[in-house]
Amino acid sequence: MSGVLGFAVIDWFRHLFDSLNGYSTSPWLPLLVFVIAFADSVIPIVPSETMVIIGGVAAGQGDQQLAVVIATAFAGAFLGDNAAYQLGSSASGLLQRTLFRGPKGAKRLETAAKHIRKRGGMLLVTARFIPGGRTAVTVSSGITHQPRPWFSSWVALAAAIWAVYASMLGYVGGRTFQDNHAKAFLFAFVVAVSATGLIELVRWLRHRHDPPELESGVSEQSG
Repeated sequence: MSGVLGFAVIDWFRHLFDSLNGYSTSPWLPLLVFVIAFADSVIPIVPSETMVIIGGVAAGQGDQQLAVVIATAFAGAFLGDNAAYQLGSSASGLLQRTLFRGPKGAKRLETAAKHIRKRGGMLLVTARFIPGGRTAVTVSSGITHQPRPWFSSWVALAAAIWAVYASMLGYVGGRTFQDNHAKAFLFAFVVAVSATGLIELVRWLRHRHDPPELESGVSEQSG
């Protein structure tokens, strides 16, 4: 089974690498970065970080403008996070009757709101670097009706850090491997995955003794 999975991953990378040249020079690449960054904030199965890294690689190799890649990644992420918040806020009644019904559900929701208030905006910043986590926290912020100005200011910071980080990873890879898109992307991708794993490990170590209600409530929403 592991061998089949390994071949599938290798095949995915091969097809991705084959398409990198087309992505890199396309005038539509910045728009694609925006759309995927937006979609990933609402549907956490879209590879937005991968797309931003591709944009950064293209900028590093002179095929795109780095500032444009960063700007479109930021705009997509920021607007997408606000869309996820609005989804949680608009559908809060329905979600409370379904995902959070009964006394246990109400307690999970109350705990989620408490954790969001306690950890503040830094929870929104760190969640942006955790696949699925960003959607869970932004939707939870909407369901629990966190102040919109407060939410928007923190997700703006999170989106800015994320857009610069992912774009610059690709850019450094593109500059380092000028004549090889595959090596440039693989370098940036491995660094990004390693950094995400480190963030998740630190987060787990810091909060491993916290009550589990927030995690269970969030995971049910993101699923």
